[in-house]
Amino acid sequence: MVARWLRLGLALEVAALFIASVLLARSLAWSPAVAALAAFAAVLAADSISFFILCPIALYFRRRTAGIPPLGALGVLRGIIREWLTFLAVFAVFQPFERWWMGEDGVGRTDGRRAPLLLVHGYVCNRGQWWWLRRHLRTHGFAVATVNLEPPFDGIDGFAEQLRSRIEALLAETGANRVTLIAHSMGGLVARAYLKRYGSARVDRLITLGSPHRGTIIARLGLGRDAREMQPGSAWLRQLGENETFAIPVLSLWGGLDAIVVPQNASRLSGARDRMFADLGHLALLLSPVVLQGLLAELAPPQ
Repeated sequence: MVARWLRLGLALEVAALFIASVLLARSLAWSPAVAALAAFAAVLAADSISFFILCPIALYFRRRTAGIPPLGALGVLRGIIREWLTFLAVFAVFQPFERWWMGEDGVGRTDGRRAPLLLVHGYVCNRGQWWWLRRHLRTHGFAVATVNLEPPFDGIDGFAEQLRSRIEALLAETGANRVTLIAHSMGGLVARAYLKRYGSARVDRLITLGSPHRGTIIARLGLGRDAREMQPGSAWLRQLGENETFAIPVLSLWGGLDAIVVPQNASRLSGARDRMFADLGHLALLLSPVVLQGLLAELAPPQ
């Protein structure tokens, strides 16, 4: 569903790009190449408006959040550019064409030495966001599967039910007893809702990336029941946190330049370990070699 929406948006943008190029070339007597370049820049700017509106909000809260070291102007600029390029890659390349990038999701039987990894995406996203991380985790010998949570504006408890079905199917396919959950953004809340409802008998650990464990003020701008549930102090978040304990290792990884989870330290979760990457934004966590190394270290068997 999300992929179809994104492809439709891209198709409309291509049509707008063509029309704008023709109009600029005719009205201003520009060459076709110059007109096309100007039209492309305008479309790119329109796509990026929401991103750059959120950046000042992120920086405002970053300066007021304890424990995030300063980066300097150049470090902040590099981090914002990295996040912007990742934003374009995730929403204009990977997710619209997730079937092409991700292919079939089957992993087959495993040898039982490592739990299969199940990657859980975030709000209004799909499994295409995991293309880079899944590729590298598989290169290191892990059996990696994904899930699409739909419809995108449903409640998080409904997504937890879908996660339960996917876990059971993955265990039946691989012959494993337990899975490792790696979840981005809202996916971390989906995983917690699953654990609270069904326990950890089928899960050996949970790793979250940029998850709004204590909510995010940006959710007030979102649509759907899931966005309302992610607002700070929501009844759903309070219920999730009531008497919540973890019988498995839980690690929260989060970025100091996150413009979606605001304030950024809302990714900290009581009862879990956490690690902060000062120069990474919300989506850059998905394409970061440093995060990949952190995941590999966490998933390495004990010596």
